[in-house]
Amino acid sequence: MSQDKQYDAIEYFHGAKIQSGPMNDRIYLMKLGSADPKVLLSALEQLALEKQFGKIFAKGPAANGQCFIDADYQLEASVPGFYNGTEDGWFLSKYFNAQRALAENIDQLDAVLQLAKDRQQTAKSVGLDEKFQFQRVYPEHAEMICEVYREVFASYPFPIHDPDYIRQTMADDVFYFSIWHQGEIIAMSSAELDRDGGNVEMTDFATLPQWRGYSFAVFLLQQMEMEMRKMKIPTAYTIARAVSPGMNITFAKMGYQYSGRLINNTQISGKLESMNLWHKSLC
Repeated sequence: MSQDKQYDAIEYFHGAKIQSGPMNDRIYLMKLGSADPKVLLSALEQLALEKQFGKIFAKGPAANGQCFIDADYQLEASVPGFYNGTEDGWFLSKYFNAQRALAENIDQLDAVLQLAKDRQQTAKSVGLDEKFQFQRVYPEHAEMICEVYREVFASYPFPIHDPDYIRQTMADDVFYFSIWHQGEIIAMSSAELDRDGGNVEMTDFATLPQWRGYSFAVFLLQQMEMEMRKMKIPTAYTIARAVSPGMNITFAKMGYQYSGRLINNTQISGKLESMNLWHKSLC
């Protein structure tokens, strides 16, 4: 997948799928693939040291987790049944400097998390006013999708401001959902499907500022879950900004369970942020 040089590159490395670069100052092991874990871990560490990255973040089956723990990774989150509803998924990190491993605003993050937990499973079914329209969106809508993301996010860990990138992700099992008003998209979300792994990431939620307060995120999440259930995907999850009450509360209200926190993990709107991981069984 081609990407603008300002974004971290996605590539295959020793049989694994990784994202790496200076934007997030990290390597992200997205899929282990055919890689031998021990060989891969050594190569990832060498790459991180060469590029002077602050962190390696890894997602993979719990069955391989001990290899990571033995290589000084920390288990930051765990999702039961992450892979096809049967095998747990582990989210691990290795830090290369002490500052990267510490969340400076930990009290604020804990307060947001408690707010969300206090609203656990309280959502009621949300409808859509007749002046709004819901629909899945397709490649011909890519420019309109990007207009929303450009307005909502000054920067983002993936190039969702680029229509070519949006079209490419659609070809790679990313489903985009939208709410419209008078011929314009006013709210967006996406479901990033891993068919082989039997899981889906509910992500990229964005509502134009003038249209907030209508519970669009809850409505979109309801529709996304319905679509994924039709496809018999067992597990849904999200990686939400730990500092954001809105998205953490949305997922808690919808019955997602807190799985852990990824420290200083993702660059959003110009700075590294810690992320909370939430999961839900769709079966």
